[in-house]
Amino acid sequence: MGTEADGTRRLVVVGDVVLDRDITGTADRLSPEAPVPVLVGAQDADRPGGAGLAALLAAEEPGWKVTLVCGLGQDAAGRRVRTLLDAAGVEVIDLATGGGTPVKTRVRTADRTLIRFDTDSGPLPLGPLPAMVRARLTEAAAVLVCDYGRGLAEHGGLRSALTCAATGRPLVWDPHPRGPAPVAGTALAVPNADEAFLLTGGPSGRDLAGDTARAARLMAEWPVKQVAITRGRDGAVLVTGAEGHPMIVPVSPALGDSCGAGDRLAVTAAVALGSGRLPSQAVDAAVAAAGRYVEAGGPASLTDPSPQGRTDPLMLAARVRAAGGKVVGAGGCFDLLHAGHLSVLARARRLGDALIVCVNSDESVRRLKGADRPVVGEHERAMLLSALECVDGVLVFDEDTPESVLAELRPDVWVKGGDYAGRRLAEADLVESWGGEVVTVPYLDGHSTTSRLVQVTRQPVIR
Repeated sequence: MGTEADGTRRLVVVGDVVLDRDITGTADRLSPEAPVPVLVGAQDADRPGGAGLAALLAAEEPGWKVTLVCGLGQDAAGRRVRTLLDAAGVEVIDLATGGGTPVKTRVRTADRTLIRFDTDSGPLPLGPLPAMVRARLTEAAAVLVCDYGRGLAEHGGLRSALTCAATGRPLVWDPHPRGPAPVAGTALAVPNADEAFLLTGGPSGRDLAGDTARAARLMAEWPVKQVAITRGRDGAVLVTGAEGHPMIVPVSPALGDSCGAGDRLAVTAAVALGSGRLPSQAVDAAVAAAGRYVEAGGPASLTDPSPQGRTDPLMLAARVRAAGGKVVGAGGCFDLLHAGHLSVLARARRLGDALIVCVNSDESVRRLKGADRPVVGEHERAMLLSALECVDGVLVFDEDTPESVLAELRPDVWVKGGDYAGRRLAEADLVESWGGEVVTVPYLDGHSTTSRLVQVTRQPVIR
């Protein structure tokens, strides 16, 4: 259910929308009139906020179509949000019959917010539920509700439609302390720690034990299947029932702009559940995605091509080259990642400013290695490689040789292990055509996936 004729899935995002605006500049002196910084070279950047940001992030998910059910104010800010969502390919179903759009403006410098000022427009008048909303909910593989406390989640017709939708697909609810409880059948609620505290009025203790107790209390009070309380740099805690043990999901500490990290987490969780993953897997993936989002610069990564961090490998390569750096590429199957692979990749990374690893897909490995390979699927191989400190990005390719992906990546250096020394690679002409070079690095002897698999199959069976 939820897979469309062209193989894509649909995510329906429901919630309140605002216009987020960042004014960013440089501040290296204080005003003579008052002890306040003077901002120079200021530039404006607009983006959809609230559920609009969630829809924008979801539109980046490969293989997914996004519908946003919201209320857009009938003003310049609302028209600006609509333009930005249209440009991102988000289908918008607007329930508003008038009113204005809230604007949140941050003044920032050196990755810090100096001040934020909000303009509110009061309650948004909403009309009856269009038939298109029920149609899109029926088509959806997953639904995400982002409640920002402005009344949309209390719309009677919409709540009825969401309750029906929750019986046939996973529904993720990102609540607000001023909003209503999730609808019956909600698969996962994802309040942050502050929201959970306000929603429950306690219990006291702003720590893991307190968050776990609050999650259990929300489980008892809400008609939901799981509650995950997100805890910022401390990850998340997932509670699935009164009898089960809580699952703790840690996260690698990330420094950066955390604005929108909750939306990134909620979107990833909804997409993961809509793809058939377990709640524990969905929350784990969501916490990791939120950490990467913060590391990549938060909302600035949507409008500014310069933030550092792990992002799309081709975009990363372009940024490195634009800054005068050197892009290094390495390729292989990387089935059963072992010390020999680690040695090659660590040495390759030292040859430039970013290392992008090109990995054979499962079908490509089968053609090269046989029907019983790979032992580890392409998604897990890519995930393991991405987790290495020396790897900045991973690209998966389907061909037997990496020429097509190399033509996109155009690395300055293409690296293979020393076991290829003395041989000219088939892709060498291509790499050299744009001035790149092909090199080998020392390879640790005695490390081969094939030989290890042969050894395993020869081991006697102990009964």
